Amino acid sequence: MQPQGTQTEAQVAAIIDEFKALEGPLLPILHGIQEEFGYVPQEALPVIAGALNLSNAEVHGVVTFYHDYRSKPAGRHVLKLCQAEACQSMGSDAVAAQVKTALGIGFHETAGDGSVTLEPVYCLGLCACAPAAMLDGEVIGRVDADAVAEIVREVRT
Repeated sequence: MQPQGTQTEAQVAAIIDEFKALEGPLLPILHGIQEEFGYVPQEALPVIAGALNLSNAEVHGVVTFYHDYRSKPAGRHVLKLCQAEACQSMGSDAVAAQVKTALGIGFHETAGDGSVTLEPVYCLGLCACAPAAMLDGEVIGRVDADAVAEIVREVRT
């Protein structure tokens, strides 16, 4: 059996091979890696950098710049709360406070039981139905205290 690092590097290399011929392959490679692992493992960065003739810092900079890339696995559910201006004007700060209290975690954190990861986002395109959230890819508009309670029930089951 291969050591875990070697297996990860082999999987990363296969993903790089799949996308390397594209113009501007870094983002598709990172998306492929995140889809495969659920996050971008730290040991993948030098493999990507070497394959694309980039520095480790350049790859790290891209991974940390974009909010959708994770450096560690997410929970079973991912809850994104919009923090853009339209949602703020409709009370997203209060919604975020309720969610954080109910789940016992802050933004960029995963519950201790692995049930949910909470992430801020800056516009879900649901401004007319603010405040908005997204749970596992499904958008939710007009999030209020009742919606928060339902979301918390759903992620805890």
